[in-house]
Amino acid sequence: MELIDNINKTLKDDLADSIHSGSKISIAAACFSIYAFQALKDQLTQIDELRFIFTSPTFIAEKAKKERREFYIPRLTRERSLYGTEFEIRLRNELTQKAIAKECADWIRAKVTFKSNISDKSIQGQLVVDDAGYTPINGFTTVELGCEKGNAMNTTIVKDASLAKTLLAGFNDIWSDSKLLQNVTDEIIDSISTAYNENSPEFIYFVTLYNIFNEFLEDISEDVLPNEATGFKESKIWGMLYNFQRDAALAIINKLEKFNGCILADSVGLGKTFTALAVIKYYENRNKSVLVLCPKKLANNWNTYKDNYVNNPIAADRLRYDVLYHTDLSRNHGSSNGLDLDRLNWGNYDLVVIDESHNFRNGGKSGGDSEKENRYLRLLNKVIRTGVKTKVLMLSATPVNNRFNDLKNQLALAYEGNSNLINEKLNTKSTIEEIFRQAQRAFNTWSKQDPRSRTTESLLKMLDFDFFEVLDSVTIARSRKHIEKYYDTADIGSFPERLKPISLYPPLTDLRSAINYNEIFEQLMLLNLAIYTPSHYILDSKKSKYADLFDDEKVNVGFTQANREQGIRRLMAINLMKRMESSVASFRLTLSRIDNLLKTTISTIDSFNQYSDTNVNLEDISQLNDFDLDDQNDDELFSFGKKVKINLSDMDYTSWRRDLAKDKETIELLTVMVADITPEHDSKLQELFRVLSNKIEHPINDNNRKVIIFTAFSDTAEYLYENVSRFVLQNYHLNTAMVTGSVDGRSTVPRLHCDMNTVLTCFSPISKDKELLMPGDTTEIDVLIATDCISEGQNLQDCDYLINYDIHWNPVRIIQRFGRIDRIGSRNKVIQLVNFWPNVTLDEYIDLKARVETRMKIVDMTATGDDNILQEEKSDLEYRKAQLKRLQEEVVDIEEMSSGISIMDLGLNEFRLDLLEYVKANPNLDKTPFGLHAVAASNDECPPGVVFVLKNRSNSINIDHQNRLHPFYMVYIADDGEVVCDHLSPKAMLDKLRYLCKGKATPIPELYRRFNKETKDGRNMQATSALLGDAIASIIETKEESEIDTFLGGGQMSFLSNEIKGLDDFELICFLVVK
Repeated sequence: MELIDNINKTLKDDLADSIHSGSKISIAAACFSIYAFQALKDQLTQIDELRFIFTSPTFIAEKAKKERREFYIPRLTRERSLYGTEFEIRLRNELTQKAIAKECADWIRAKVTFKSNISDKSIQGQLVVDDAGYTPINGFTTVELGCEKGNAMNTTIVKDASLAKTLLAGFNDIWSDSKLLQNVTDEIIDSISTAYNENSPEFIYFVTLYNIFNEFLEDISEDVLPNEATGFKESKIWGMLYNFQRDAALAIINKLEKFNGCILADSVGLGKTFTALAVIKYYENRNKSVLVLCPKKLANNWNTYKDNYVNNPIAADRLRYDVLYHTDLSRNHGSSNGLDLDRLNWGNYDLVVIDESHNFRNGGKSGGDSEKENRYLRLLNKVIRTGVKTKVLMLSATPVNNRFNDLKNQLALAYEGNSNLINEKLNTKSTIEEIFRQAQRAFNTWSKQDPRSRTTESLLKMLDFDFFEVLDSVTIARSRKHIEKYYDTADIGSFPERLKPISLYPPLTDLRSAINYNEIFEQLMLLNLAIYTPSHYILDSKKSKYADLFDDEKVNVGFTQANREQGIRRLMAINLMKRMESSVASFRLTLSRIDNLLKTTISTIDSFNQYSDTNVNLEDISQLNDFDLDDQNDDELFSFGKKVKINLSDMDYTSWRRDLAKDKETIELLTVMVADITPEHDSKLQELFRVLSNKIEHPINDNNRKVIIFTAFSDTAEYLYENVSRFVLQNYHLNTAMVTGSVDGRSTVPRLHCDMNTVLTCFSPISKDKELLMPGDTTEIDVLIATDCISEGQNLQDCDYLINYDIHWNPVRIIQRFGRIDRIGSRNKVIQLVNFWPNVTLDEYIDLKARVETRMKIVDMTATGDDNILQEEKSDLEYRKAQLKRLQEEVVDIEEMSSGISIMDLGLNEFRLDLLEYVKANPNLDKTPFGLHAVAASNDECPPGVVFVLKNRSNSINIDHQNRLHPFYMVYIADDGEVVCDHLSPKAMLDKLRYLCKGKATPIPELYRRFNKETKDGRNMQATSALLGDAIASIIETKEESEIDTFLGGGQMSFLSNEIKGLDDFELICFLVVK
């Protein structure tokens, strides 16, 4: 008898001596590893036969559906040991698995029979070679052979010749008993051959997804997945959706069921409305009631899809949702869109779809009495909190303006403003409030950085893991680039090509003695606009009286009266400048309106007798339509609409009159300065005529003469209509129309009913289904003049030429306007954007804006003693300048423009859905061995190299929760050892992998043959193995850098507790070779 302890003598050495040509071997053990074959290959290839019994059920045919999970996993582990156990990772990471598997499979075919125990009786582990017996033997792996260390304290094996007879007799007894054993040799050969067959790139993509997201598959219950039984996939709307819209619809339903809310933030022109209609159809099929809340100007779109109209493409679906306007939330009486608001049961909606939901981004302060409720709170209290449980779907291309709070306020609608409701559903460490606070802090730090280093990447690195988790859970956002890249766009048609924007800088006028922009701005700087701030002049002794009157003790949703007045004055100062840029006509009108207000106020003061009771009434700050759309939605304007009454005897009215008179002089001077600029001498208007002539005479697409002219102000629109319509009709016999939100539409077509819908239908007949709506009608409108009332949600892609007559101060608006014609499926090959800029350099322009804003703020500061206001502007202006500069050079996507925050770069949901779809057809991904690879073709964005997908075995690495995929690490390393994409950018990494693999469902012969030749059919993998070492080193290096950053940032660090030892800490799941 001899004892083998695998220290002084190893079982491998002993067997190497015992096995010789013609040996017969019998083994009973829990598992078999190809690496054990590799260790004894020289001896094993010479034997006569080997019989092997798996001591527990392994590789047997499954009788039932997947067994209960706890039994299934140990069995899966036994089966997986074929390709190496957890202690043989070092061997697997040498990447020679393919070559070994091939040799081992050939050997098994010739010499080995495998059987598996199918009974519930236990079989003892043993090994018999000719006349020597060994026991106990747990598994036939390199650990048992003594080549690798396992986790057993000591492994003493007894070797005895007399034992051999007993063991062999027992072995032979059960070998031929079919009730106890089942032959599994073929299953073993099949399994091993998967390790050396060629794989398709797509298969490796899904193996990666399966390993990373398989917990997600287990979490999914039928309740949160769209229930196919509702038949919504047979609906008309489902049939009309493009593939990317279907993906979104399914994901939205999943999120609404799981988290009660979702924001769909696909970019402009990607058809969010249709996606939402499919979701509505799903819920209506489940007998739920749905409310759509949209801006009034978009109601027509939503009504079309539910009503029995000839141009309703989905009339067959018989949708029945209600449509109301955002503004209806502030109303208690009357009717709206055919519904009686007095009797409406607001609490009875199961789903609310909010179109252009960014209008609710400012939120509201909860609590307080009901008359202070703004629209946001009314929605929360009336619709969402009361009655049935309400799910909320929000649609917006720009859910974030420049604060992450915008997003939080919209999301809060989904959890009824009670964060506990969502905290328990989210897989995060912190509460949602804390997550957004941290994100806002990171954003503030980021926005103070130098514009050059202010990149999306640097922001992503500063944001916390939890923040991505939240976005992933409740938002879906894809950009146009994303769709073009990752979806098959054959059935969609392509986007039109954007030509380089044309930038024009006409002077104000061609009159010699006339004035220029700078001179006007100088005068604007002198204005005090005291007319808008009467409460600044209230006598100290009377202030408490008005504090009660104005509710200044209970702050009215963030604005006290004095603040509100400063806000209005600032808006007016900036508005004067905006209108000046827009057109002389608009500027002139505003000057005369302010002049009239000053005149009446001064005459009220002059006729004041302190014994009579004279109130200053300031409800008419000026017409609301004087403002552009963004300002009209401003809370300051919204809350200023209430009457402001101040008794003149309570005021220092002499000082007030003195300031008013000074302003009146400046206003009169400005009026005189621009009085001579008639349309003939309006250089900007004349330049517009030239642009129009050029476009009509030289169309950029076959015979397409259509043009949209956008302006921020309805006064400018009317001025342009008066002049342009005449010019176009006389010179080219073409019709012009105008739509603004404030006055009825107009057109040069005789007897045409000029509501917005008819005008847009005649202007863009194909996209608006004119043939169905107005059969046989030949009316054509070729030039459309519009304000931003149509800059969102309209599809006008018949047109290919868009002119911004004034540059909006918010660059996002410019892109939204362009989105009307820059749409998926457009018939135009190219589209053109033309921007009119003020005749000053960009630096001067930015500087002028800054000075007007700063001047107003300085006036505010003297009133409030707050000098903090100026700091935030500096870096913001620099950034705005960089944005505007880009707009002069190219057409930018909205997600690149919205002040750096784009939620496009963040979500991983589409990968989960990819996997879900694949698993339905391929349920056995869990049987796939680790270490497989495929070969894919390189391209411009993806250089030759290798993408490694690794799993960390110790929980030591994920410092600060930086890696969202922990314990999985993906590194893309180029052939030269440079890291192309590291493990901290999982979205970019998975996007690249998807780009390389998706749709490539068969192995690519010319590529894998080349790789096999270079690696001698997998026997010489040194180069790839070295890259794997580099990849793991890069993970450790990045980890150490982020640890040092944490340390320097004041975080507490233990540098000792969780070091990574290197290769052995990682298991290779699979890899993709890029050739």
